[in-house]
Amino acid sequence: MLFKIEEYQDRLKKVKELMIKQGIDLLVSHDPANMNYLTGYDAWSFYYAQCVLVHINEDEPICFLRAQDIGGGYIKTYVKRKNIISYDEKYVHAWPLHPYQYLTQIIKEKKWDKSTIGLEMDSHYFTAYCYETIKKGLPNAKTKDTERLVNWARVVKSDNEIELMKFAAKITENGMKTAFEVINPGVRQCDAVGEIQKALFKGTKEFGGDYASIATLLPTGKGTSASHLTATDEKFINGEATIIEISGVHKRYHCPMARTVLLGKKNQKKIDTMKATNEALDAGINATKPGNTANDVAQEFWKVLDKYGIKKESRTGYSIGIGYPPDWGEQTLNISKGDKTILQPNVTFHMIAVMQFGDWGVEASESLRVTEKGCELFCDLSRELYIK
Repeated sequence: MLFKIEEYQDRLKKVKELMIKQGIDLLVSHDPANMNYLTGYDAWSFYYAQCVLVHINEDEPICFLRAQDIGGGYIKTYVKRKNIISYDEKYVHAWPLHPYQYLTQIIKEKKWDKSTIGLEMDSHYFTAYCYETIKKGLPNAKTKDTERLVNWARVVKSDNEIELMKFAAKITENGMKTAFEVINPGVRQCDAVGEIQKALFKGTKEFGGDYASIATLLPTGKGTSASHLTATDEKFINGEATIIEISGVHKRYHCPMARTVLLGKKNQKKIDTMKATNEALDAGINATKPGNTANDVAQEFWKVLDKYGIKKESRTGYSIGIGYPPDWGEQTLNISKGDKTILQPNVTFHMIAVMQFGDWGVEASESLRVTEKGCELFCDLSRELYIK
């Protein structure tokens, strides 16, 4: 169990308050990050059906896990053993059998089958078949989307969570410094990523790393005009830029960072664009404080881009914390125009600025924490274009 039981109880209370506001009696949470948040459960078992049940009148959540994974529930969660329920192996990849057929039986046995049930309709791994199985198995229930209820409960972190993110930030710094060292002309991209991953897993002397929710992103050359490209076995070329986006991870908490490396001679256009990018990031960072909205931060960011005539259509930030593949974002607030989410102390987000121009681009980012009076950066590493 990662946190004291009191912290998990506070989380459960917060989630139940949101359930009451939405008129939800029973919450079925399929998102592995939400399962972790609610119970402490942490395992690579999210590739198949599993969930946490939260009933408005129950003192503890229920973990619903594959039989093969039930030991992980005993080890990782704070809930009593009676609240860790497993489904038989006969349901595993044996269509038309499905684990949620057993889940609906459990809900009926507990006489919750006439409740209003909240489902994470847009959660990764919550498949159409999961939904159809619940609808068919519980015809007397009313189902509704939770609208990322648990995700929103996670947005404001505890001080204990902030501490874990600070550890993750140190690992991120080590990983990025390694990237600066190993990206050289003639080196294969995959070899560089091997060294970067080694640094991220190795962590520091005080605390170790973990796998990230997103692979090392490494667009290079013309690839810098496209987001989310990964490494190949091609070699880095003198005169080309490479964008590195990584995250250190500690106890599933992430602190992402992006930087850009240029091999060879200085390129004034890229240098100037990176300066404008960093000026925009600084403007957004300076606007990050309690009481301001995500929109306020975005407006200050885009004012700088407008000044330089730089167009950027994508958002420039999103909430972060616990993460599992395929995303380290919390799918809640966005740093974008029109998002009226009010910033509070211990809200954490990744403010990322990728500038793309057809066949080239640059990128930099920071992970931030909103403090009582302003904000602070988790990492301390120059955002200037790194020229080798």
